Amino acid sequence: MPRAATTKVTQPVTDDSIKVRQLSHYQFSWVAGEPAARGTLTLQLVLDEGAWEEVLTLDTDDADVLQDLLRSTPTVHYDVSRRTLMFGVTAVGS
Repeated sequence: MPRAATTKVTQPVTDDSIKVRQLSHYQFSWVAGEPAARGTLTLQLVLDEGAWEEVLTLDTDDADVLQDLLRSTPTVHYDVSRRTLMFGVTAVGS
């Protein structure tokens, strides 16, 4: 019986070689600006139980939408190289 082809994985596999990670925890923060200037909203993402972290700078509209999505979606992934959050996992045909 012929062996199935396998995908060749470049070795070693490092933290930097992992492209998509699962969101474990998140924290919104507000950083004060200069006097009379607006502050900055940030979202810290803790990925793969702390194996990777990312901090995103947000405007208030994005922060509001993201907070709603993060509260209501049980599984969230983050594409590190594209800086993209992906919400939910849906089986094909569902």
